[in-house]
Amino acid sequence: MGSGGLELPPGDEGHEGNSTDVPPGAVSLARPMETNSIGPELDWDTDAWREVRTRAQRAGRAYIWLNLVEQRLRAVVAAVLRPIYEPVHGDDWVVAAAGPAGQEWVQRAVAVREVSRRKGYLLDPADDNVLIFLTLPQLRELMVQHWPCFEPYIDDRRDVELALDELEVTRNVVSRNRALSEAVLNQAERASARLLEILGAGGDVPSARRLPVDAVEDLVGDRYADVVAVHPDRVRLLRQFPAEDIFGGARRLDAIGIGLNLLVQNFSGRRLVRLAESGCRVRLLFLNPASSAVKRRERELGIKRGELSRAVEMNILHMRRVRSRLRDPGAFEIQVFDETPRFTAYLVDGDGSDGIAIVQSYLRRTRGLEAPALVLRNGSRVVKSEEIDPSGLFPTYREEFELMWADSRPVS
Repeated sequence: MGSGGLELPPGDEGHEGNSTDVPPGAVSLARPMETNSIGPELDWDTDAWREVRTRAQRAGRAYIWLNLVEQRLRAVVAAVLRPIYEPVHGDDWVVAAAGPAGQEWVQRAVAVREVSRRKGYLLDPADDNVLIFLTLPQLRELMVQHWPCFEPYIDDRRDVELALDELEVTRNVVSRNRALSEAVLNQAERASARLLEILGAGGDVPSARRLPVDAVEDLVGDRYADVVAVHPDRVRLLRQFPAEDIFGGARRLDAIGIGLNLLVQNFSGRRLVRLAESGCRVRLLFLNPASSAVKRRERELGIKRGELSRAVEMNILHMRRVRSRLRDPGAFEIQVFDETPRFTAYLVDGDGSDGIAIVQSYLRRTRGLEAPALVLRNGSRVVKSEEIDPSGLFPTYREEFELMWADSRPVS
């Protein structure tokens, strides 16, 4: 090449172009690359992968909520406005409902539908209508324009508009695949749940009154049997799911464990009395404080001899005092077992489809307060429309409780 050309390094013998020796002043066209790498500028390190996964998880959750809200709002708009406009305008009822004020955005939706038709993007014939192509703000506009038609079904227009306002930031972020903060995601989930409730989409899951059904659980809960939440320890469980929400309003409460501290220390005796007097039947199964299993547990935890047995005994005495204040003590049963404790479980309304359970396994050197906690929802009505699926964990722990109860002894 001429003096102004690019000088390439000579190849070594028999391997033309593979030399890494670059003469002074020469420019190498190739950079050394690591195995399985496409170049240092394009690599994602561990922190980058963690960041994109977090973004994807948040965006995914937000998308599910937005999708549910949009589908529900679309169904409500169709149910209210279609009978008014379709008899006169036929398939163009959405265009007629939009009126002169909405001509621009409704015509844009018509154009998008036509493009989707030509390119084969309409996979479901039911989606071949203009309403499907309206965005959330446009559906809102239809509702606002025709509010007198919606007023008999929805109590407060302001509540609907405030919830939709809160969702608008999330909708814009998710549609453009930008970063969504945890605070904004939490706000969007609360607004979506409130809006679905306002629009009458509460569903038929009785336990949702105690533990609200999460949108992700509703869609993929069957992947995890009937486990609807996992908390690293009891402190974080109670932060998200307070004792009042767990036990308040129960009609049946079965509990098994060493000392049942989740109930005894976090739900007052006065509340237990009121709960039992309102008709709740209670069965509490403690580890016998005089058993050798308590001594083994004390050694496992490395605590002083007799410390755990005294704590369990105090809890039992407290529950006896609660029972003594009831008009029907027979509805509040206390028993003890002598076997090695394997788990603690609180089964609330476990005899019905609206049951909730809190389960913790006993780990050798971990106190119950620090052990992971599972939250179970009885049955699979949340994710299946057929009969209750018996393959979940809830029936397993309920059966174990009944077996232990049958082999235990009553406390006088």
